[in-house]
Amino acid sequence: MISGKTSLYGIFGFPVGHSFSPAMHNAAFKKLGLDACYVPFAVAPDRLAEAVRSIIPLGIRGLNVTVPHKERVIPYLDELSEEARLTGTVNTVEVREGRLVGHTTDGRGFLRSLRDEAGFDPRGKSFVLFGSGGAGRAIGFSLALAGARQIAVRDVDEAKARLLSQDIAEKTGITTSALSPEMLVGYCNEADCLINATPLGLKKEDPLPLDKNFINKNHLVSDLVYNPPATALLVAAKRRGAKTLRGLGMLLYQGVIAFEIWTGKKAPVEVMKKALTAQVLPQRR
Repeated sequence: MISGKTSLYGIFGFPVGHSFSPAMHNAAFKKLGLDACYVPFAVAPDRLAEAVRSIIPLGIRGLNVTVPHKERVIPYLDELSEEARLTGTVNTVEVREGRLVGHTTDGRGFLRSLRDEAGFDPRGKSFVLFGSGGAGRAIGFSLALAGARQIAVRDVDEAKARLLSQDIAEKTGITTSALSPEMLVGYCNEADCLINATPLGLKKEDPLPLDKNFINKNHLVSDLVYNPPATALLVAAKRRGAKTLRGLGMLLYQGVIAFEIWTGKKAPVEVMKKALTAQVLPQRR
């Protein structure tokens, strides 16, 4: 029930109608008896500055930020967490004493999913990361800080892949590479984990982010696309004998961390997980 005192939270993105975050956070508010609601805001790129300026006047208490704003939002914020400053990406905005503070919870959310759901320890492992956007940046840095041995980055925009690769190497000291198409087969063969951090897989007609023949039974293949839960990449990986990790876990745990930043309360993880699962299941029929 929305009242005259309801606290407002939400998500800025474009498009944003596909987001499962409202269901997850509203279920958490209800479970904890908080007078709060979470809504999606479709913010076009050319309206982002205007939208950010409206946060405090409208009394919004906290926000998530998704594609295509995770890097673009930074100049409009008052402060960044150490992690957001390091990665150059923001997916969570905290309103703290009239100031907008940017955080990134994607990387920590991915690591928790990697460890808890796949039983995979990134220490000493080699990764190929497809995609160097906001989520890819956050995950790349988090893996490096968690002790990864090597991270290779592939993006259709090879300059962007080189920039991320160099950034991770300079700031963390680990071995990184930016991959051309010709380099992929060798690096994939040597890798322990392949990660899709591109939007490929959201649509049925999307091509795979990598050649399925590059996948082998020794790989863990992770896809950040969470709907459909069994993406074409994960189906192909299973057929090749690889272990797989769905994107729903990262969505859950990054949301858990964001919820705790905003409210200062322990998030009801199982309630949030149930709400996410309920969103996925009807769309599979």
